[in-house]
Amino acid sequence: MKKHILFLVALTAVAFVGCKHGEEEQQTDMPDWYYTGGKLGTTTNTSSMAFRQPTPATDNAGMGAPFAQGDNIAEKDFVTNATGRQHGLGPLYVRASCQHCHPNYSHGASVPAGTYDAAHQGNGTLLVVINPAAQAYVPWLAGMPQLFGAEPFKAPLDPDQITVTWKNATDEHGNRFPDGETYELRYPEVHMPNTAVYVYNQGYRDPDGLLATEGYQVLLENTIGVYGTGLLDAITDEDIIAQYAKEEADGKLKNGLNPAIYAGGMVKTGYYKNDPQWGPKRFTYALSRGPLQDAAGANAIWNITNVTRYDRRYHYLDLNGTIYAEYAAKDPEVQAGFEKYIAQIDPNKEHPEWWTAEKDSNIYRFLTSKTLPAEMTDDEFTQVMVWHRGLAVPAARNVNDPKVLRGKELFSQIGCDYCHRPTWTTGPDEVRDPNGFFKAGDGKLPRYPNQKIWPYTDMIQHKLHMENDIRTGWCRTTPLWGRGLHKKATGDTYEARLHDTRARNVIEAIMWHGYSSESDAYYPTQKFWELSKEDRDAIVEFINAI
Repeated sequence: MKKHILFLVALTAVAFVGCKHGEEEQQTDMPDWYYTGGKLGTTTNTSSMAFRQPTPATDNAGMGAPFAQGDNIAEKDFVTNATGRQHGLGPLYVRASCQHCHPNYSHGASVPAGTYDAAHQGNGTLLVVINPAAQAYVPWLAGMPQLFGAEPFKAPLDPDQITVTWKNATDEHGNRFPDGETYELRYPEVHMPNTAVYVYNQGYRDPDGLLATEGYQVLLENTIGVYGTGLLDAITDEDIIAQYAKEEADGKLKNGLNPAIYAGGMVKTGYYKNDPQWGPKRFTYALSRGPLQDAAGANAIWNITNVTRYDRRYHYLDLNGTIYAEYAAKDPEVQAGFEKYIAQIDPNKEHPEWWTAEKDSNIYRFLTSKTLPAEMTDDEFTQVMVWHRGLAVPAARNVNDPKVLRGKELFSQIGCDYCHRPTWTTGPDEVRDPNGFFKAGDGKLPRYPNQKIWPYTDMIQHKLHMENDIRTGWCRTTPLWGRGLHKKATGDTYEARLHDTRARNVIEAIMWHGYSSESDAYYPTQKFWELSKEDRDAIVEFINAI
């Protein structure tokens, strides 16, 4: 068996070496913005495999093998087996692999109208179920609700009962530029009946009365590309805080800064009570996570799959922590299958609290346990993080094209570069991990010190005031690097831009920025609207090139 695994890893490593030769641009006399991830973080591969390449820093550190092994873990489905390769999926889970949400490690694909197809590979949108009055997650589901259950457990939500409808929107210009060219704007609405909610069917009623009246709101939130996150992690806290201070002092944005994140010159912990010693948050739309070793994929490889590891020896169930467990424990069908299930998890009966004569107590104690066996080994987690931190950013394309250069100039002139700040310089990149697994200087992860990078983000949240907007309305400025390669990398029909894939192309994404006069990006969008078609096309070419 070991020989087969070693052969697979070796074959994967060869595949990475081979795909580096596809569609590489010449590197002669390139401007610095060509190297989007700096010299240590940029790949010249611009093929459909562009987002899957290791950074030069990864190769330089001799980490090609663990990178390939981490990629293999991220690409393949986890399984519900209690032993064997990539076991431990469940008892509840959102998706079975990283590839399901991040096709070819891009952001998620656009969501078609109709039934929400959670099993479709590439559907990277998550369902966000909230109390609309409080703009807060409901307590009876997880922030990222699970849509599947390993027998005998049942999914907290039934995705087959959830539907997506696309609605048309018209802006103040009637979706028409002065020269007569038209564009379309659309946004999603999601319907989820009470009967899709497992605990509702089991008799649970929430104190807020949302389940009794279908008074909750369901939003879509797309994944982002996982490439380049190691480079963002290498930006210093001091530089990010300085950006907050600059924007606060400028006073240029109508909505100011999110007081939950920054107020009075102080960076706060945000929506998650992570220890503030780890500085400003930098990952997710909600700026809920950071540093990378405790964020993004480091968190998702656990809570999307419910595969436990050394620091997460418990299940991700719901915001309350016990509601699903309480009602699953009373379910006769779960009780009937639990002994067979737990015999695989605990064959030697090392947890007697799961084996008493009281079936409901056994189930409840298992689901809420804080001492579950670790299903992902330390070596596997290290490999995942080498891969995650080691993914390169594709170099900018067509950097000497006059049209792209014209678009770059106009992008700055009309003010897009205020929020989509073009460049940062990383610091010493002393790897930090709030969980203490990775130590600064231990040499386990790729590092990117003193690199000039071009992500096109200010790393701060702003409000656009769109129809059926993101939860709270505050959204981190999405890095633009590489996003022009999404369709090539995934085969998606559309570019799937903005937080919920509502924008099918760059024009739609830009015009959504100015849909409301209350948007922080209203004035740059109006300047874009006033441009000639030639100049608008130049900006689109530039955005797709970076």
